[in-house]
Amino acid sequence: MTPAVRLARGLAALEVDVSPQAQEKLLAFAVLLGKWNKVYNLTALREEEQVISHHLLDSLAVLPHLGAARRLADIGSGGGLPGIPLAIARPDVHVALVESNQKKSAFQQQARIELGLGNVSVQCERVEGWQPEEKCDVVISRAFSDLAEFVRLSGHLLAAGGALLAMKGVHPYEEIAQLPAGWRVAEVMPLQVPGVEGARHLVRVVRG
Repeated sequence: MTPAVRLARGLAALEVDVSPQAQEKLLAFAVLLGKWNKVYNLTALREEEQVISHHLLDSLAVLPHLGAARRLADIGSGGGLPGIPLAIARPDVHVALVESNQKKSAFQQQARIELGLGNVSVQCERVEGWQPEEKCDVVISRAFSDLAEFVRLSGHLLAAGGALLAMKGVHPYEEIAQLPAGWRVAEVMPLQVPGVEGARHLVRVVRG
């Protein structure tokens, strides 16, 4: 099965609508990620099949949960995940990639330029020090191991009515119980990602 077919079938299984042009950019991003990964160790996954399932499709599984968001921040973005796939699929959304590692930020900048992603900005700094001119409708991350830390470090980025989205494996019952005061879990959504075994959940955290 070619990468293009694998991606198209995965998107169909997720029931998300991604244009043919965007699918081409997603595949180009996967190639670029693989190329840079040989030098900069951006991800532990090196098989093309896994990159499509565990990176592209896993990132795009959250598309239906972005709603009418216009500004999104991806915290601890690493290799640009999930931010770059989301930016490719949703060119109407401005995506800020926040990553303190300079080599990873350099890759993100290169991807932004090569793929022509005018809706992407790269912030090479620690999230707690970043003060965007405009607050974000959605702040997302799959990098944080602890939900409370994600909220503590990233909560200041949210616009009124916005939501933090934490991409998790198994249902994080214990982490939810440790949320700081003033925050609550609005929803925990199970995700079925084609080609990815094991549980995947998206946790939506809001003020209140």
